[in-house]
Amino acid sequence: MSTASWAPVRVVTAATVCAVSLLAVPGPAAADGPHGIDDLRAAAHVADPVHATSRLDGRGVRFRPRPDVPEPPDVSALSWMVTDMASGKVLAAKDAHRPLPPASTLKTLFAVTVLPKFSQGEVHTVSLQDLAGVEAGSSLAGLKEDLPYRVADLWHGVFLRSGSDAVHTLAGMNGGWDKTIDDMQEMAYSLGARDTTVASADGFDTPGQFSSAYDLTLFGRAGLTDPDFAHFASTKQTELPEEGGPDAFGIQNTNRLLVGSHGVKPYDGLIGVKNGYTSHAGNTLIAAARRDGRTLLVTVMNPQSGSRNAVYEEARNLLDWGFEAAPRAAAVGALPTLELGEGSGRSQPVAHRPRSVMPLHRAAVAAQPDVDAHARYWWFLSAAGAVGVIALAGLGTGLWWRRRKPAEGAGEESD
Repeated sequence: MSTASWAPVRVVTAATVCAVSLLAVPGPAAADGPHGIDDLRAAAHVADPVHATSRLDGRGVRFRPRPDVPEPPDVSALSWMVTDMASGKVLAAKDAHRPLPPASTLKTLFAVTVLPKFSQGEVHTVSLQDLAGVEAGSSLAGLKEDLPYRVADLWHGVFLRSGSDAVHTLAGMNGGWDKTIDDMQEMAYSLGARDTTVASADGFDTPGQFSSAYDLTLFGRAGLTDPDFAHFASTKQTELPEEGGPDAFGIQNTNRLLVGSHGVKPYDGLIGVKNGYTSHAGNTLIAAARRDGRTLLVTVMNPQSGSRNAVYEEARNLLDWGFEAAPRAAAVGALPTLELGEGSGRSQPVAHRPRSVMPLHRAAVAAQPDVDAHARYWWFLSAAGAVGVIALAGLGTGLWWRRRKPAEGAGEESD
């Protein structure tokens, strides 16, 4: 066969090699061929700026040093986190995903779940059944059987007095204790909280019940997007019932950092959110404060110093540090993006993953969608490039062949 007859074959072969080479070139996220959880997370880092700065899965204090940013204060809490609410940037944290009993800070999840379901002016007469099941030793708002209360009164009992009687009453209105626990678990998953297992709607010590500083921060942030939640979380004192009457009595918020009590000075700019204590959980606190247009959320779980006010003073120190560091601090992670739910008047999570995939392998499940999307993107670009190369090669080959034919076989060209 002549040399000329081999030329089209060489051209097509070269085009094919180029196409295969393009298809074989991996995108940046998959350059090393991820296989394990760590590799999936590394791949997701490239595709997702949130994951790119995430250092929250490890143990110990997480902070990105910078010359102009002071280090976080040394506090005794087993777990804590400092977050800028507007941006979702986690400025620093310690063992953010460590599962710990949450005590009454879990009532923030209860409120996020149940509070939007009833009008604040709705009246409910408390029954004996509503108050059944309240555990001995629980904090109580002081609700009385057969007395009518507005829903707003019940929420004052939840937020100010951490009243399990108010929680049980609202849970009964919601369809019952077990249904409310299921609703709370679903809400936790929808908010991106993977460390929380709900066993008691009021946060009372119950085997198998856990949350984390990360998840409690999610609950506090979601709650503060609801004006009613924000109002109750920042109320210092009121009457129960609020409208007064012969059975009314005054109640004060037990959050010492908000009201200033028991030797704790009130924190300038504090807007709530919720404190808690049980013998098993120790002291827990979600605290939000606003200064100069910036709102910070600090979650503190189980200080070990032995001081009776440790949870409040350590939250104070972390808030002070956060306001100083926030303008220049680099994030060590970020909360999931919230968007305003249509017609709801409150923020909702962007995506809800089915409950069946939530309990285990949180990091791998969270990273995988980003990896898949990134891989598909680069595969499409590579395939499109390969098709373009093949098309151009085929066109060039055809033109070359048509030019060669008259020279090699005269008279074969038709009119």
